[in-house]
Amino acid sequence: MDVMTAVLTRRSEHQLVEPAPNDEEFAYLLRAAATAPDHGRLRPWRWILVRGEGRTALGRCFADDYDGPQPRREQMQTKPQRAPLLATLVFTPVPDDPAHRASIPEWEQLAATSAMAGSLILLLHARGFGSVWRTGRFTQSERTRHTLGLRPEERLLGWLYIGTPHHPRAPRRRTPEDITNHISVFTPQLLPL
Repeated sequence: MDVMTAVLTRRSEHQLVEPAPNDEEFAYLLRAAATAPDHGRLRPWRWILVRGEGRTALGRCFADDYDGPQPRREQMQTKPQRAPLLATLVFTPVPDDPAHRASIPEWEQLAATSAMAGSLILLLHARGFGSVWRTGRFTQSERTRHTLGLRPEERLLGWLYIGTPHHPRAPRRRTPEDITNHISVFTPQLLPL
């Protein structure tokens, strides 16, 4: 699948089943995704792969952290069962370091992390896998952070639920929208001295 086709046919897939990429295939795709723009090549991120019993433990964590009504609590517990692989994206900003020629601001490191994640989503789609990006209240949960072993300086950005679409369908190409009102061209004005 060429890049334009991948971009125009990718959709968030909400019903995902086995197979999901195994650890080796995930690492293979991530090596390619990690070539996304990243000033200083800091790689200010890491992934935690959650499968099998890990999904059950994460679901218990969600339920224990939810203080609402019991039926909704049970729903929280089943959230991680929606896909065979939950790839957890953790932002690990690199602080200023005199060893680097120039410091890389945190916002730029977050932009690099986002570019890598976007590339990974397209690569998964091109390989026939489906995915959906999930965030929500548990990204801010201290219990979830502790369960996943995050360090104090790290930020949990969300989960990429990955698997095979339950009801595969022929890719439908999106029609790109007119975005010309989001583009301007800089024309320098010569000012008199």
